[in-house]
Amino acid sequence: MISGSRRSVRHALWALMFATSALFAAEPTAWGIDQLMQELAQVKTAKGRFVERKTMAMLNAPLESSGTLVYTAPGRLEKYTRLPKPETLVLDKDKLSIEYKDRGQRRTLALQDYPVIWAFVESIRSTLAGDLATLNRFYRASLAGSEEQWRLSLQPVDAKTQTVVKEIHIGGNRSHVRTIEIIETEGDRSLMTITEDTQ
Repeated sequence: MISGSRRSVRHALWALMFATSALFAAEPTAWGIDQLMQELAQVKTAKGRFVERKTMAMLNAPLESSGTLVYTAPGRLEKYTRLPKPETLVLDKDKLSIEYKDRGQRRTLALQDYPVIWAFVESIRSTLAGDLATLNRFYRASLAGSEEQWRLSLQPVDAKTQTVVKEIHIGGNRSHVRTIEIIETEGDRSLMTITEDTQ
């Protein structure tokens, strides 16, 4: 009778342990930068309209430009500026092409030859791609907010980049990037606001 009671207690303990482990396994993982990057990595293509305002100490009023952004995973980003002057910027893998249509000029850069530009473009491309490993290569990244309204702060780790860029803030909700703010070391800044293109 005692041995039977012991067996019953043992079975009850095993059942309790199994139920507890199943309960913990079912609990969702706390939302954070890893989960954000996983969600962003699911986006294969995105298109949006942007308005960018640049505030510079030497100017009395901000400079404003607008156009279209197109992202194709994992490494292609196209920026078509319509106003005030037509300009095309295409980032494809390790190449950055810039075309000034009003001047009839086109230039292609290998990112490895321009570390500061490389770091800058990776702040945007790696975020869109959900590539945390590459992002961590260039920046100290921290995340604030919630899944519905998050803010990613990036501080450059390279000394040369630090002389130009103080901090970059990228904001959004879920897998959508809504704002990109660049704060330069000398105090100039730019803020890009992105809205989805439904056409």
